[in-house]
Amino acid sequence: MKNNDYTIVLDAMGGDNAPGITVHGAAQATLESPLHILIVGDRDAIQKELQKHKYNPGQIEIIHTSDIISMEDNPKIAIEQKPDASIVLATRLVAQGKGDALVSAGSTGAVILSAAKHINRILGVHKTALAAIYPTHNIQNRHDIFSLLLDVGANIQNSHHDLVHFAYMGATYAREIKKIDSPTVALLNIGAEEYKGGEKLSRTHAILKSLPEINFIGNIEGNQIMHGLADVVVTEGLTGNIALKVMEGMASSVKRLGKIAFKQNMLWKMGLIMLSGGIRKLKIVTDYEEYGGAPIFGFEKMIIKCHGRSTHKAIKNALKLAAKSVRDDIPGQISRYIADYEYNHAYNDLEI
Repeated sequence: MKNNDYTIVLDAMGGDNAPGITVHGAAQATLESPLHILIVGDRDAIQKELQKHKYNPGQIEIIHTSDIISMEDNPKIAIEQKPDASIVLATRLVAQGKGDALVSAGSTGAVILSAAKHINRILGVHKTALAAIYPTHNIQNRHDIFSLLLDVGANIQNSHHDLVHFAYMGATYAREIKKIDSPTVALLNIGAEEYKGGEKLSRTHAILKSLPEINFIGNIEGNQIMHGLADVVVTEGLTGNIALKVMEGMASSVKRLGKIAFKQNMLWKMGLIMLSGGIRKLKIVTDYEEYGGAPIFGFEKMIIKCHGRSTHKAIKNALKLAAKSVRDDIPGQISRYIADYEYNHAYNDLEI
């Protein structure tokens, strides 16, 4: 498949600043990449936004729908009551083969539930996984400072087989998209010992340790997540979501404390001024707009979920990331790994 054969479906109405930001991102993407974009949403609103930007008309097609699912809607109810909402129509187009991947900054619940309803899961996958891409201390000295944490909320609980699947998903993505030859994989647990965390986690540990295609480094604890010891951190949806929210809360607290210190103490103020250049550089490598969005794994088609507050740059990068994922056949590679795992392990669990 050539680059200009990729068709990415974009939910134009998803996100806090849609459709202005999403359309702007799509327009910019056509100037930097040959991909074809199906923009799903209100035609008049989309055309109005397109008139504000330079773009390649031959790479954009508008699929009209006036229905949307807002952040305030109950995702499960809204999907049933609004079958032509932009995210639902977008997932149907991908399921029908009219698009190779999906990008949305809309409600996470609506994106996952709509995908689950319309797009087939990879054979053998029982639970899909929502990943989070987060900055680390980069102890491994990678070319970027980001690691992958999954699952962070597509599920509440998972089986040991699901967790092994997540390891394959994350490792495949890190190897192909981040270009890490042998990405390190860790299991989030309450201690480094193999027996910690109960039967499920100890069984997961034993299986991951036995897989030659997974560069498993063992358990890591919560206070090590941001060290960057692992390129991929595997966990259940409940603990992953809690870990992610703690990291987000810490970032918000540090920002607030900095503002307080700036107002109250001259030495702090001078120090922050002197650090401002470094802070700006740090923002460049940690801002979500640089990587566009996070993958939702487990479906036969690639789905990139953008932050609700995404900028046009984030949308543009998410579209390009989706195209790269299609180019590298991320779902296909995951499918082959999981098929092999199911054949060799799923029905013949290791004794531990």
